[in-house]
Amino acid sequence: MSRYDDDEFTPEEIRDALRNKKKKLDKRKKKALLKKRKSDLSPMELKLYKRLKAKSRKKKRRVILIIEIIVILLLVGVFYVWSKIGKINFTKIGKTEKNDLDAETEQLLHGYTNIALFGIDNRSNGNFDTGNSDALMVASINNDTKEVRIVSIYRDSFLDMDGDGKLRKCNYAYNHPEDGRKGPQEAIDMINRNLDLDIEDYVTVDFKALVDAVDAVGGVDINIESTQEIKYLNDYMNEVEYITGKDSKRVTNTGMQHLDGVQALCYCRIRYTSGGDFKRAARQRTVLTQIFEKAKTASAGQINEMIDGIFPEISTSLSAPELIGLATNVKSYKLAGTLGFPMDKRTATYDPPIRSVDVPCTLESNVKKVYAYLFNENDYDPSEKVKEISSEIQKYTGFDESDAVNYGDDQYATGDGSKAASSTSDDTSSDN
Repeated sequence: MSRYDDDEFTPEEIRDALRNKKKKLDKRKKKALLKKRKSDLSPMELKLYKRLKAKSRKKKRRVILIIEIIVILLLVGVFYVWSKIGKINFTKIGKTEKNDLDAETEQLLHGYTNIALFGIDNRSNGNFDTGNSDALMVASINNDTKEVRIVSIYRDSFLDMDGDGKLRKCNYAYNHPEDGRKGPQEAIDMINRNLDLDIEDYVTVDFKALVDAVDAVGGVDINIESTQEIKYLNDYMNEVEYITGKDSKRVTNTGMQHLDGVQALCYCRIRYTSGGDFKRAARQRTVLTQIFEKAKTASAGQINEMIDGIFPEISTSLSAPELIGLATNVKSYKLAGTLGFPMDKRTATYDPPIRSVDVPCTLESNVKKVYAYLFNENDYDPSEKVKEISSEIQKYTGFDESDAVNYGDDQYATGDGSKAASSTSDDTSSDN
């Protein structure tokens, strides 16, 4: 009977292991050998012991090295992300105001992420606290389907600015914050108050951000419809080149044109052609839609260029994790439609400080249509606050639903927005 236990190597096994380094050894016996004191080992056992110890240390070093490499890569990745995110102007705006909405409406809105988008024209890159918000949009994301719908609020829309009956053009709010507040918060409160929304966050971009975004995705393809558009687009060129520090070529032909960032921004600013401000808002939505779609298929290099160019020119109340969360889902988003607000309206001119405005006919009926378009809610009953503002606007202008004029801007809506706009235009007059 052998004097060796079942968990010990026999001399034959040890000699075999020492001759063949690649030989697989019994794990139980190997563990038992490594637990022994060196003084208790025979010369052959000691030799195998030392070899196993050296192999174990080498394996540990390899594991530690792999872990260190992984940690370094993670740290580099985190540093890279935060170095990019750190370029953004993060601004806390405090609690936003909302109308007194019933529980059913609040539950409905809970299924969507609504964000205010502002494009400001302040001729001073990097200043986001005030400015003329020439582009006011609401981006509504369906949290389940990832469908995105956009509403452009015409900058001359005649709306309530403070909840106390001060009626002005809606772009007044961003440029006239009160009580130490900032422009974005004032503008969000104005949108929530007049449209019964629950917006808490915003993204603001200045001139240069749009230019850099278009350039980063390789330009946009735009149908230049008339020589009039060419004239005004080129008229803006010198100023935009000076402000952005980028040079561009003048546009010379109508039809489909490939525009760079400077040209695209000039195109977005055109308002003195047929369609006026309604067409300008549509131009902005067209360019934004192309940037959105191209960003979904952009290369890593294009995305990096976009981030480097745009992030320093963005101000937002979204936190870094929220922004990253939105960005990681960008490929799953689908732009379902764009639409201008108000849908039923009439232009009018009054004494200063109001001047030329787009009067909703009426605000209450327009808000119902916004809910039908954004949230598929066809029986929405607006809040008492919206009804009160609607009544004030009607009292000031004398316009009701029968006074709405079809300015043909329904043709500028896209996707689901074109359906909503078409149903609106069917109910309105086409002449003054």
